[in-house]
Amino acid sequence: MPTLLRADSTHPDFVALVRQLDADLALRDGDEHAFYAQFNTIATIKHVVIAYNNGSAVACGAIKAFDEGAMEVKRMFVVPAARNQGFAAQVLSELENWAASLGYTRCMLETGRKQPEAIALYTKCGYLQIPNYGQYAGVSNSVCFEKTL
Repeated sequence: MPTLLRADSTHPDFVALVRQLDADLALRDGDEHAFYAQFNTIATIKHVVIAYNNGSAVACGAIKAFDEGAMEVKRMFVVPAARNQGFAAQVLSELENWAASLGYTRCMLETGRKQPEAIALYTKCGYLQIPNYGQYAGVSNSVCFEKTL
């Protein structure tokens, strides 16, 4: 059972995990990476969850306010050695609980078609595909999801 820590985006373990995430996404997204990167800065994120397994940071995720009723899930990542062990689902559940405790009624997110494991996670966790929103409208590689809390 992992230990989950609530923090903000300045936590050094979160920063280190996001560096790994960005390296992975740069490979997956190729020429499209710069477009997505501009929407994924962490400087203003106040709600971060980090999962630890045996004292090592193995997964993370974050939420940030999207509108009055919704939090946007951002920066979900699991280190390769810890994948397929349930860490992402646990981080996501903790983020949803945190959003609900703050008075939000739904979570939404964008992920890429080149991230099939992310799409599978969100579907398994009860997220429904919605039309691409905001800056992702009309972007063919983007897939957007939403879940009522």
